[in-house]
Amino acid sequence: MTPAIFGLSGLTLTEDERAFFRDADPAGYVLFARNAQSREQVRALTDELRSLQGRERLFVCVDQEGGRVARMKPPVWPKYPAGEVFDRLYDLAPASAIEAARINAQALGLDLAEAGITVDLHPMLDVRQPGAHDIVGDRALGSDPMRVAALGRAFLDGFARAGIAGCIKHMPGHGRALADSHKELPTVTASAQELELDLAPFRALASAPIGMTAHVRYTAWDAENPGTISPFVVGEVIRKHIGFDGLLMSDDLDMEALSGSVPQRAAGAIAAGCDLALNCWAKMDDMIGIAGLLPALDARGAARLERALASLGEVCADADHASLIAKRDALLALQAA
Repeated sequence: MTPAIFGLSGLTLTEDERAFFRDADPAGYVLFARNAQSREQVRALTDELRSLQGRERLFVCVDQEGGRVARMKPPVWPKYPAGEVFDRLYDLAPASAIEAARINAQALGLDLAEAGITVDLHPMLDVRQPGAHDIVGDRALGSDPMRVAALGRAFLDGFARAGIAGCIKHMPGHGRALADSHKELPTVTASAQELELDLAPFRALASAPIGMTAHVRYTAWDAENPGTISPFVVGEVIRKHIGFDGLLMSDDLDMEALSGSVPQRAAGAIAAGCDLALNCWAKMDDMIGIAGLLPALDARGAARLERALASLGEVCADADHASLIAKRDALLALQAA
């Protein structure tokens, strides 16, 4: 199995994609808006991926946070609120905010499960910092680490109740970045002591099944390399200091924070200790290069992947989608009372 998550070019698989994916046997796939036109079409696409790989429990992920980050869009799929909404409610009623976040995630997870998607790349545990780049902004669950952790746990619980898995991101923290890592490499110069604030939500949720790295350089830990390709950040900070032993995937390797060819970036992430390399843009040359350059998924990564997917499909049938949305909206309306 290739330790990579690959993107797809369109609404259906091309013949070249079918042949390549059958041969490369990637650990999973990631979907974008270009892959999502209708409920029936997405389900047919994910069913074909499962059939192609011969794995019923297949890692098929999507960035469906709510707010401005949503790959599956109205009018086909509902619009979900950004993280900031739950943070604001927490100011008034913490327990209600946590319940609203859990219900929201459960409803969102039911949408994804219906489409055959098994992993949402959320919750985002980056602690919002004043003056930082808006790439985090209203996506954040707050500026207090323990509040972020509490709301993040609610999202993970809600996803689990819908039979899918969540993914905590972006370890060890993107909240201080002064630049957008999609476009350039952010450098964070905070001290290791200051960065304890950023680590706190990840340490609180270190038992999460899946995590994602940040393409951010932290001079306190590694003055040369972004976290994704830093053996110190991955091995010492994420694995040991945070205590995360779940499945660790890189952020998207096509982002301009990284240098070198995309296959070289993938090799750097795996060499640093990531279990999986995320390659989103379905460029066949890049995917072939990654498959040719990476070693097979090792035993430890395979065990983490198996653990991450172990609970998929175990749906808690305590409420339907419509009633979940109604309960969520009633709780969010407390802000206007």
